[in-house]
Amino acid sequence: MRNQFRSSKGFSLIELVIVIAIISVLMSVFLDRVWYYQELAEKTAMEESVGAIQSALTMQVGKNYTRGNQQELAQLATENPVHWLQKSPKNYVGEFFDPTPRSVAPGSWVFDLKARELIYVLDRAEHFVPASDGKKWIRFHINVQYDAVTRRDQQGGGQELVGTVFEPTARINWF
Repeated sequence: MRNQFRSSKGFSLIELVIVIAIISVLMSVFLDRVWYYQELAEKTAMEESVGAIQSALTMQVGKNYTRGNQQELAQLATENPVHWLQKSPKNYVGEFFDPTPRSVAPGSWVFDLKARELIYVLDRAEHFVPASDGKKWIRFHINVQYDAVTRRDQQGGGQELVGTVFEPTARINWF
């Protein structure tokens, strides 16, 4: 009779410790995966904005060509590309002259008026390798690419536009 009474009391202390340890390990794995997927979602949202800006840049180049304003193509490299979008990203905070990471909220876009570059300040950057400046942000600029060609109608030749690309100023590394 006594053995039946002891076994019906519930968990022993060792069983409770084992259950808590198992739950702790599962929670730490779960939280690590959640943070990783949040970082991946932020990276994807940033890449979608970059794609939208690249499309807007292509439309600006086409607009200048159709209007006969090829000489204004070089000016595209100094403009704020967010102005070309129909709707600014929700996390675009505006234009700053030489911003610092502390002056811009994490997870935001900002245009640097001094360098004429669009900057994305990362919120989740556990797997991001910063550029040489050591800051957890990504700087983008417009690269207008020309190729020197000889034109028959000009004595000295000229330059032909071969592409415009909205690209990071430094290589982006995620591990």
